[in-house]
Amino acid sequence: MRDVGTLLEALPYIREFHGKTVVIKYGGAAMNDPALREDFARDVVILKYVGLNPIIVHGGGPDITAYMNRLNMPVEFVGGLRVSDADTVEIAKMVLIGKVNKDIVARINRHGQPAVGLSGDDGQLFRVSTTTGPGGEDIGFVGKIDRVDIGVINHIAEDYIPVIASVGADRDGRSHNVNADEAAGAIARATGAYKVMFLTDVAGWLRDPADPDSVISEAGADEVEAALEHMQGGMRPKLQACVEAIHGGVTYAHIIDGRLPHSLLLELFTDAGIGTKVRPAT
Repeated sequence: MRDVGTLLEALPYIREFHGKTVVIKYGGAAMNDPALREDFARDVVILKYVGLNPIIVHGGGPDITAYMNRLNMPVEFVGGLRVSDADTVEIAKMVLIGKVNKDIVARINRHGQPAVGLSGDDGQLFRVSTTTGPGGEDIGFVGKIDRVDIGVINHIAEDYIPVIASVGADRDGRSHNVNADEAAGAIARATGAYKVMFLTDVAGWLRDPADPDSVISEAGADEVEAALEHMQGGMRPKLQACVEAIHGGVTYAHIIDGRLPHSLLLELFTDAGIGTKVRPAT
């Protein structure tokens, strides 16, 4: 009966989300722990089977850092963004497109749904320009997404699950590292997604960063925007992407704990949910 109750609880959500696009930013522990990687692939396959249209956007920060350390390259972050000279961007492209992306695609394929790997360069999906850190710092070839051409996504998503690596090029063809949170938000806006979901390594947006139990379960985009002025670190680009997604017409944005098995399904298909939901301002 417990299992039947779980299915009945999920039914209205499956009905509500059927046919809608959900953009999922994949990263953190959910990408690095072998068991969680398998859980994530199964969850995405389930979403496709019950009628949602999942689009996966991923980074690969720990893998990039590991390769840079092996090559004795400096690793530096400003406001949660990786400082990226030309050599760093080349490492990022090799790791994200050549390794991480193909690993994700292979796992999803193995669990029963065909997936196709893309990057911001494919079909000119991303057009980027060089950005700066939150305080105007020079952080090298880090790209701000100016345009998303969703033609290639729409074409692929008819039959496959798109898996997108967060790199792109500017007008002159120079490669840039793109923050995966920003990329997920930009794709959600461009595709008119119903939801965008950010998997992270904390329980959600914390009222007190030192207290893991101080999760803010729901907030308006205006509340988040006001808080961004005084925020640093890795949560900032996630919340910034949430706000921009909401302003761009996405119905809801979620920050969820990717360390929990099946966190996607728990957030989407249970009454309690987990993590932080950002909604339009009231």
